[in-house]
Order: sequence, then C-alpha cells, then structure tokens
Amino acid sequence: MCSKSRSIRVLVSLAVAITMFASACSSDDVGDVATATSGGAESTCFADPGIDPIATPTGDLAGTTITLVTHDSFFVSEGTLKAFTDETGIVVEQVAAGDAGQLVSSAVLTIDNPTADVMFGIDNAFLCRGLEAGLFLPYEAARLGDVHAELAVDPHHRVTPVDFGDVCVNYWVDALPGAAPASLDDLTEADFADQFVTMNPETSSPGFAFLLATIAKYGEDGWEDYWSGLVDNGVEITAGWSDAYYGSFTAGGGTRSVVTSYASSPPAEFLFADPPVDAPPTEVLFDSCFRQIEFAGILAGTEHPEAAAALIEFMLSETFQSDIPENMFVYPANSTIALPDSFVRFGATADDPLIIDPAVIEANRDDWTERWTTVVLR
Repeated sequence: MCSKSRSIRVLVSLAVAITMFASACSSDDVGDVATATSGGAESTCFADPGIDPIATPTGDLAGTTITLVTHDSFFVSEGTLKAFTDETGIVVEQVAAGDAGQLVSSAVLTIDNPTADVMFGIDNAFLCRGLEAGLFLPYEAARLGDVHAELAVDPHHRVTPVDFGDVCVNYWVDALPGAAPASLDDLTEADFADQFVTMNPETSSPGFAFLLATIAKYGEDGWEDYWSGLVDNGVEITAGWSDAYYGSFTAGGGTRSVVTSYASSPPAEFLFADPPVDAPPTEVLFDSCFRQIEFAGILAGTEHPEAAAALIEFMLSETFQSDIPENMFVYPANSTIALPDSFVRFGATADDPLIIDPAVIEANRDDWTERWTTVVLR
C-alpha cells in the first residue's frame, strides 16, 4: 500500500518537472497568436546549424563514463540505467540541476566547458533558448521513426523527444458547487466564484503553462480580459503547485474545488491513494490543456559523442520508455509502448491541445509575465 506522502512526492515531482508551451485549439488561432506576438522578426531557432550530425554508434564503447544532467524531477526505476550499462558497458552518472529553466540557463552559462554529455528535460517553453545558444549536436536517432511525428519539432534533430504530457485544469468532483466546468470561460462565471486556484507564472512551471494556455486560447486581444474576469471571480494565486494542490485545493483540505494541475494527476491520485479507491476523485477540463514535450540532447563539447548517442537511443527503447508513465507521470514519446493500467483506465491526453511556436514563447516570455502581473497582482 502506498502512503499519502508518496502520492504527494510524485505529484510535486510532476509540478517541478513541467514547464509548458501553449497554443490555440485551431490552426487559425495558432497563426493569429504567432503573428500578433512575433513582431515580424524571423527566429533562428530552427535554422540549419551547419554542423555534421553524429553518426550512429557502432563501436565498442565499454568502459566509457558519461554524465546525464536532468531537471530535479527526473526519476526512473532502480536498475533502468543499469540496464543500459549492462547492454553497452557505458556507465551513466546522473546529476540534477533544478527545474527546466535552471537546467537550460546553467548549460548556457557553461557552454564552453560543459559539465555533462547529455541533457534531459529541456521542453518546448525553453527549447529555442537552448537551440539558439548552440547547446546541442545534431543526432537522428534510429528509433525516431517510432516517435509520435508531431513531437519531433526540430528538423535538424539537435534534440530528441522523450516524453510528453498536458498541464490542465483539474477539479474535485464531489466538491464542486454545481455542474463540472465545460470550458475555460466557465471559470469566470458566478457558479465558480472563489473556486479556482492557480499559480504565479513567474514562480511556477504549471502556472506559466496556464498563462500560456490562456494566451493561446484568447489571443493577444483577449487574454488580459480573461484574467481580469478570473480576478473578479475570486481566483486565488499561489507561489507554487504544492501550495495550491495540497493547500487551497480540496486534496489538501482546502475550500477550492478547481486547480491547475496535470492530465496525469487522476492516475496518480488513483495509484497512490491510501486507502485504495475504485476511481480517482479528480477529473480534467480538457478545454484547458497545454501540451509539453520533453527532449534529450547531446551537449556540444562532449568528449564522448558516440556514447552520448547510445544513451539517446536507449532513452527511446522499450526499457526506458515503459518506465516513464508511473515514475514521471508523463506519456512515452515512443508510440509503440503499451501504457500501464492506471493510464489506460484513468489517463488521457487532450485531443486538441493548446500549442504555440517555441520561438514565439521565447520572444515574448518577459512581456507576457509582466503584463500578467499588472492585471492580476497590482
């Protein structure tokens, strides 16, 4: 039987890990957001880096030691990385470097003297920062053909998709004052007055994701008005996800029945419930979901490019990919992987997730958060 503390640890790990990327529910809306916010400047994010790709590793690499740098929420089962060592003879030393933003910032600062060979955990929200800084070497993984095609956003393969997931509004079914919300608009209605808690986008990854989702949904001409509506309806803002989910939200005994969390929170609530439950107490508002993709990449300056490439291949293997869902509570990028029962029964991803070009996010991050602060906190 799993304890409540284990449930909290897993869901807190989700919150730390996910820093998102947003868009609209239709291709027309995505275009409107990109046009309105790009200022006409052409990003160099996905330009050809002019670097020869690393060849598929073929030689004997036994005895090589490489370093894998990750965000703080990287977690795989005991023995998973050992399986890679048993297969290749390559030893992996894993080190954590904060959340996704800290991970990328640290790598940029040490680009001339990298402290690792492979990075895992850069996501769409920070992807262009890493690519424009020249952090990664191109490598086209042999298993890339098994990856969901829409996840491979870099045409030059400097990063490889490893997993994906959605940040979404969640609600505690039995605590709702009435009917469940059907859209983001509902959260500004009187029925949900003083019911919604979300996070500050300047201090919280899922909080930033929800801000991006509203920008994608309502566009440059409407997102600030939407937030004004949330403020008028009594939205609560916390510094971080755990303060919201296990403080103000019903899960922690709070009075708020609606919270920004993850599409994979219900499977986690089910899997780690103590005492066990027949079904999770929470459900997801899929109208609100913002899609995250997490990538791995070979860091420029590595002294072991072939061994690093071998690790990239392993991260797309069945051994690694099947370990992802119930450890990091996101979905495997490899489309051939069977999901565990908890995800089959209680997990889902948005059919039409919110997305925005990573270059647009990078160009407008500071402006958007400053405007949010003016609307919500001042």
